[in-house]
Amino acid sequence: MTASTEAGAIPGYIAGTWEIDPVHSEIGFTARHMMVSKVRGRFTTFSGELVTGETPLQSSVTATIDLTSINTGNEQRDQHIRSADFFEVDKYTTMTYRSTGLRPEGDHFILDGELTLKDVTKEVPLTLELNGFGPDPYGGTRAGFTATTEINRRDFGVNFSAPMETGGVVVSDKIGIQLEVEAVLKA
Repeated sequence: MTASTEAGAIPGYIAGTWEIDPVHSEIGFTARHMMVSKVRGRFTTFSGELVTGETPLQSSVTATIDLTSINTGNEQRDQHIRSADFFEVDKYTTMTYRSTGLRPEGDHFILDGELTLKDVTKEVPLTLELNGFGPDPYGGTRAGFTATTEINRRDFGVNFSAPMETGGVVVSDKIGIQLEVEAVLKA
């Protein structure tokens, strides 16, 4: 079956309800550090559901990310990000995303949606690439997606600021978000 949209044909497209496979997915981010490098991190605990509609533009997604599961490769930094300076995980344990629409743009899609972090909800569109649909070796069906966006952390009340003597800040306001999602079709 091939679904067709203004963005082109989608080989193997399957309508249905899918569960995000956290073992084969990654929710990552990038932040500039001290104006000279980038620090990368990811969240290790998350869940979500995708619904691919009869036509791709009728599709939707919801996801929940456990903020305590942040991993930047440095436990001291991770503890600081969990603190009130950043995520305040004692009060806000999760971040959520709920799509509000899907639209074609060139050779990819834009997934419009709402990101909620620290009880602040903002529109955050994701640039979405459909990587494919196909069988897995266990008798199931899988789908793969890549999504990217950039947010301003201050829009969500993450306001920690440490100016440097030479100008600039220790942590950038702009945070790049990268998602690699593999989902399994529910029976």
